[in-house]
Amino acid sequence: MTKFEALGLDKPLLDAISDLGFETPSEVQEKSIPVLLQDDTDLVALAQTGTGKTAAFGFPMIQKIHAESRTTQGLILSPTRELCLQITNELKLYSKYVKGLNTVAIYGGASITEQARQIKRGAQIVVATPGRMKDMIGRGMVDISKIDYCVLDEADEMLNMGFYEDIKDILSNTPKEKFTWLFSATMPKEVALIAKKFMHNPVEITVGTKNAGATTVQHEYYVVGGRDRYSALKRLADANPDIFSVVFCRTKRDTQKVAEKLIEDGYNAGALHGDLSQNQRDMVMNAFRKKQVQMLVATDVAARGIDVDDITHVINYQLPDEIETYTHRSGRTGRAGKSGISMVIVTRSELRKIKAIEKKIQQNFISKKIPSGMEICEIQLYHLASKIKQTEVNPEIDNYLPAINDVLDGIDRDELIKKIISVEFSQFYNYYNKTKDLNSEEEGSKKGMDHEQMPSDGSVRYFINVGERDGYDWMSLKDFLRETLGLEKEDVFNVDTKDSFSFFNTDAQLTGLILETFTDFKVDGRFINVEVSKKPVSGGKGGRKRERNRGHRKGGDNKSFKKGKKGGFGKKGGKKRSGFF
Repeated sequence: MTKFEALGLDKPLLDAISDLGFETPSEVQEKSIPVLLQDDTDLVALAQTGTGKTAAFGFPMIQKIHAESRTTQGLILSPTRELCLQITNELKLYSKYVKGLNTVAIYGGASITEQARQIKRGAQIVVATPGRMKDMIGRGMVDISKIDYCVLDEADEMLNMGFYEDIKDILSNTPKEKFTWLFSATMPKEVALIAKKFMHNPVEITVGTKNAGATTVQHEYYVVGGRDRYSALKRLADANPDIFSVVFCRTKRDTQKVAEKLIEDGYNAGALHGDLSQNQRDMVMNAFRKKQVQMLVATDVAARGIDVDDITHVINYQLPDEIETYTHRSGRTGRAGKSGISMVIVTRSELRKIKAIEKKIQQNFISKKIPSGMEICEIQLYHLASKIKQTEVNPEIDNYLPAINDVLDGIDRDELIKKIISVEFSQFYNYYNKTKDLNSEEEGSKKGMDHEQMPSDGSVRYFINVGERDGYDWMSLKDFLRETLGLEKEDVFNVDTKDSFSFFNTDAQLTGLILETFTDFKVDGRFINVEVSKKPVSGGKGGRKRERNRGHRKGGDNKSFKKGKKGGFGKKGGKKRSGFF
């Protein structure tokens, strides 16, 4: 018996699950599915985004629906068009072996008459955004008076977006004897009010701790002067050559402005905000999903429903007004069991907000410094060397080798390597060589907080020749180092994993142990080398960072750092790159 079979699912669903390659149910699925299958009950499930909630309510609904009847029996409300379409597509995959079951999506930005036509043909399950659903009810295009099941997905996000009245109006058109299943990442008072008003003795399921942030996300903050916020953003991106991120701003104006500046400075960036047309939004999101955009600058409302599992970083360019909003922001990374980083750029006057967020999400922030220009150069140098090593040789080069050898005649191996690296590294080095320290004088002081911080002057930074290509992220590499060295949890900190190499810190007194342990040290026949980094990076205790994906390009501070049209990176028609070099 498979783990999904043990939950009580029928063969058509199990066959679909097998096709999809699902092996082990997530916690929210394990807790929700048996309850919803065995009992006729209302349900409140609190779980972070990216934990498999669609299957948690989708499987039971599909199994309980009578496919032989064309009556609409299930209604799922979701906050955005993107999430509405995603849920619909997933339900269609789940129900592929259930003959006659139709799921229809209702959302704005598409033909309302075509959607009405699809429902008229027979839709046992309707997935809808509140605005379009209310409109279609008002026009008599949809009948939800006989539904048996109603799902409010991402309930807190719908209420944050101002859909409370719409939801009330929609639910007033449904029968009182239905069963309502509410799924939410947090439980603000508005969600509790909906539960109280429209649900009867709901079973409550909590995955993790109520209102807490995901444990796969590390939270970091960087204190800078107000004028250096944009420069700090670029340095954080430059220090993570393979970043794939969402950058959050408070207003549509700031979102557009930051995105435009990033694009001007050569980054693969895009803007997502409410002033975009649906077509513009679709183009940006498609480019982001294909990783053609590595830095998506977004407002909180516009980012609702973004469901991309590989986001390595969430960067809070500005903190939101509501703590629950921060929870949603950070939940965009560290999804589907992967780890992620949530970075916050703050001024000294905003430090009190960090304390409030910590209390709410029940996780500590790590105080970290904005990398210096030389630290960024070191990371980029290793990244370039790694990229050269991993590049597949184009066989057409063989035709040109005789002439190339003539040109390079007389240059020895070491000199040739230096020249190849210098072709691009020199530009980066020359730019960053004399840039200023962006860290605020009191960065990391965090007045009024009781978190012990590792003194930066008492730590040593190391380079290690393994990274994400070897299956490590900041969590697993930290565990590997602790277990190998026999250290305590807090002895290894500030772990930064890159594509094929990484950095980490320990107290200075452990240097001898570390270098001795990793002398002629092998894992599966491969030498693991550890060296003291030439440009140590200081950071708070337990610090760890991670990044992935394709590059977004170079950087710098308050002026553009570009090569021009000859080799413009991150530009349309420019070179395709996996880093800044």
